[in-house]
Amino acid sequence: MSHVLPVPKAVKDLFDDLLGRPVQVNPAEPLRAADVPKTLVALYTDERSQLLAVIGMDFGLTAYTGAAIGLIPPGGAEACIEDNEISKMIGENAIEVCNILAGLLNREGVPRLKLYQTFLPGEKAPTDAVNWLLALGRRLDLIVDVSGYGAGKISIALAG
Repeated sequence: MSHVLPVPKAVKDLFDDLLGRPVQVNPAEPLRAADVPKTLVALYTDERSQLLAVIGMDFGLTAYTGAAIGLIPPGGAEACIEDNEISKMIGENAIEVCNILAGLLNREGVPRLKLYQTFLPGEKAPTDAVNWLLALGRRLDLIVDVSGYGAGKISIALAG
């Protein structure tokens, strides 16, 4: 058995529960190469440190989820967007969101995946991980709209 992509409802439910506020999800276009420098890239590996999944969150979703989970008012996320820089606290919070997103990738009967490494917007992610985010195939692309904050894109890409 191999890992399977989560269904959009599972993504919605996780964000609803995690952020403690309503979230809407809708299909989105895949990430483009021009989007990558402003994307949080999260790498997920198995127990042998084999890369099996990559999740990307665009700048907006990184700011909105990082603020919402930390109970930072929407203005904190908006300031990050205006300044074109994710603050230290919002960045740390967004990384924690990525850690919890591993739950979307794990199911019984397949090797457990865990968050291995993250690259905040502006940090250079490994080329192979970026290529996964840009390749067509086993992927899910959604717009996540966090009530009271704003919307951004999440892309989930699996090996194979």
